[in-house]
Amino acid sequence: MGFFSDLSNFFYDAGTVSWDVILTLLNLVERKRRIGNVTPEGYPGYGGHWPEFRPPQETDSRCSCPGLNALANHGIISRTGRGISFVDLDRHVAGTYNISSTLSSFVAHYAARMLKRSFRNDTLDLGELDVHNGIEHDASLLRLDAAFEPNQSTKHVPYIEELLAAASSKDKHGNDVVIVKDLSKLLGKRRAVSRAVNKEFTLKTFHRLFGCANASLLLSTMGGRVEDLHSFLLHEQLPEGWESRVRQSHGLTLVNFNKLALKIEFGVREKDWAQVAQEAAEHHDTVPV
Repeated sequence: MGFFSDLSNFFYDAGTVSWDVILTLLNLVERKRRIGNVTPEGYPGYGGHWPEFRPPQETDSRCSCPGLNALANHGIISRTGRGISFVDLDRHVAGTYNISSTLSSFVAHYAARMLKRSFRNDTLDLGELDVHNGIEHDASLLRLDAAFEPNQSTKHVPYIEELLAAASSKDKHGNDVVIVKDLSKLLGKRRAVSRAVNKEFTLKTFHRLFGCANASLLLSTMGGRVEDLHSFLLHEQLPEGWESRVRQSHGLTLVNFNKLALKIEFGVREKDWAQVAQEAAEHHDTVPV
């Protein structure tokens, strides 16, 4: 059973990557979606009108991903964050954030494999995604390490505020914008400090890249705009009138997703924060700063 499952996964992955290359090429020649019409008609959020936002209740399930939490907070997926089918998760991530069918499907399939469940037949609670060193990892841009905060759905507000304050550019409308070098800089700091203060620290190459990939979505889907990120990260809410900044006809593909992630990773300079990490190790009591 394991052999045939592995073989099936191999062919699925190969087919997905091949089709993704085709979608990436089509995005180069096809017309972009018009501003105001990025979210497809018939999907929640069409025309920038999102379902009512409701903060999660104490019994609701949430995870470390603000993008998925926002879907639940708006009722695009189950507001409780429980009993969500992988198929629905795939569809609504793609529709809300203009993620390509290949990327959204790949991520949803990966989550199903991680939880040892059937993509087509099973469900998940959002909190189940935070298996340590599965998708969740140390040196997160927005969360404390699991060693300091086991509930990874808990936002670490100082980290978010530091990210918003780090914006070093502006768009053509004069809005403050976070760019690649800002994310690389902060990820270098997170890794250096976490490595120094967390005795259980681990960060494999896969999770380095996964962390950069997650960060890259703040630039691609949110455009890096501080005003939008404020609502999205602090409240896990989609601003009224918002639509994905990805306008390509087939959405954000695996190719471009990973290309931007690598660009962030190549700019990470953990050694630049050695002094800060040393001071954090000497002075912190329970959590890093």
